[in-house]
Amino acid sequence: MSAASQNVTGGPGASRPKTVAILGTGVMGSALLSGLIRSGRDAGQLVITGRNAQRTEELAGHYGVRLMSNVEAARAADTLVLVVKPQDMEGLLAEISGHVPAGSLVVSLAAGITTGFLEERLPAGTAVVRVMPNTPALVDEGMAAVSPGQHCDEAHLREAEELLRSCGKVLRVAEKHLDAVTAISGSGPAYIFYVVEAMIEAGVLLGMPRTTSTELVVQTLYGAATMLKETGQHPTVLREQVSSPGGTTMAAVRQLDDHKVRAAFVTAMEAASERSKQLASGSS
Repeated sequence: MSAASQNVTGGPGASRPKTVAILGTGVMGSALLSGLIRSGRDAGQLVITGRNAQRTEELAGHYGVRLMSNVEAARAADTLVLVVKPQDMEGLLAEISGHVPAGSLVVSLAAGITTGFLEERLPAGTAVVRVMPNTPALVDEGMAAVSPGQHCDEAHLREAEELLRSCGKVLRVAEKHLDAVTAISGSGPAYIFYVVEAMIEAGVLLGMPRTTSTELVVQTLYGAATMLKETGQHPTVLREQVSSPGGTTMAAVRQLDDHKVRAAFVTAMEAASERSKQLASGSS
């Protein structure tokens, strides 16, 4: 039996596989589902729910998982993974709260929804884990940060981590840092795509065919990210290796500095963090 399908939180001698229900089959819910299947999770132990009946039925048929209502899933599952929009969370919790069995683990992937908000609306003592994922989970390169609630023990946290490792890397952080995590890795892919768009457009402006410009930019991004990860060197060191005195790179970097691009990124990420705090305060 694979590690993903072993009983993580059961007592001594427990062998029954955990049933996991994913409530919400949007981008992140679908990514988690496909990651779990690829990691070897038994489809028979997976349950999904979703508002879009056609999409949910297609996913259930494609992966061979069970399709249920939210209430049915809450009753049947050992672990509930809530993957709905923040504004829909309160309604979902009101719907399922009376049907969550004692001993269940609830994992939330909704931005800005605190563990306290979840615990107040679930049966007393429910173990809760809050997660900030990102969309590269779609290609098994996600970055998820996890924070435990007050009733969550080590076994619960390990179970949540095991679920999320099916589609990327997992890092434990204190919940007070999750607004910053949201600004860095949660929203981060959008910043990267924004820069890539700009670089591709610059290539087109310089007379390059769009397909060629796209290939140059995407491979450059991939190569640069791989260098950062594999060399472990500080980005400043790697940037200086490309920046010959009086050369083309320095001419470009000077323009970026003159236009305060670095400061703009910091300001943008501060705004994302502040928005995450606003969502959290609105959910308390």
